[in-house]
Amino acid sequence: MSNYPNPLIEQRADPHIWLHSDGHYYFIASVPEYDRLEIRRSKTLTGLADAPAKIVWRKPDSGPMSALIWAPELHFIDGKWVIYYAAAPSQEIKDGLFQHRMYALVCEDADPLKGKWIEKGRIQTPIDSFSLDATHFGHQGKSYYLWAQKDPAIRGNSNLYIAEMENPWTLKSPPVMLSKPELDWEIIGFWVNEGPAVITHGDKIFITYSASATDENYCIGLLTADVHSNLLDASSWHKSPHPVFTTHATNKQFGPGHNSFTRNEQGDDVLVYHARNYTEIEGDPLYDPNRHTRIKNIRWDDNGLPDFGEPAADNRPLTLQKLP
Repeated sequence: MSNYPNPLIEQRADPHIWLHSDGHYYFIASVPEYDRLEIRRSKTLTGLADAPAKIVWRKPDSGPMSALIWAPELHFIDGKWVIYYAAAPSQEIKDGLFQHRMYALVCEDADPLKGKWIEKGRIQTPIDSFSLDATHFGHQGKSYYLWAQKDPAIRGNSNLYIAEMENPWTLKSPPVMLSKPELDWEIIGFWVNEGPAVITHGDKIFITYSASATDENYCIGLLTADVHSNLLDASSWHKSPHPVFTTHATNKQFGPGHNSFTRNEQGDDVLVYHARNYTEIEGDPLYDPNRHTRIKNIRWDDNGLPDFGEPAADNRPLTLQKLP
């Protein structure tokens, strides 16, 4: 049984928590100003709430990475710390989209809060278009990159792509599109598949992703594949016909999404996500700062599928008894 404060960290969207081999939890997320990358570290999951934030990088005043620093993730790959993030050259919208591209920072020192971070530049993909929300996972000895990107030939704002990696900042294989926004709940406000995250359980591997506009319509969908399948074959993946984690009006939790996964101190799988506690947003929801980081345990059903339950109300400790 686990008790978590809710929210865990206020005004931090697109949260990512990395549980490292040193036993510490590392937290990174979008800040409301979209101008920097900062890392928190704690020996406990809930201790991240009060852990000091160390700024490891600030956006330059001009150039391709000078605006709207979005959705960073911190990973440890091949003995190196890596931060993936998206950035734009300006805050102007062109052709209905921001102009984000994906970038990587690398730190070869043991301590990512004290070490030197080096810009590795843009992650190059075959299409030069709006791209963001990169994540990484290793599976059966291979290294994979998973992200969201606009294809001008496909209707919508972004689709989900996967590729094998040569190194943490270079693709090895051609990208494969795994999902595009097509179901009713994926195309409310905007046609969006974004924010992918990976978790493995038993004989299945799962990709969660977020869909629709970043208001109360934002929600989480699910792709499932067999762990022994070819992950670069789109036919290996099955899309759930309904979202698996959605707004809960009674609990006043709106637009839960852009999740990641970690484990608590007891080894239970934990969903990390953001959500607001109101719908009355003035102006563009993107610039509303109150998407708060929240966490909750995941249940696994008899078929080995994740049950995310419902987003709990604010100021109510999350108590979740594991299934027998």
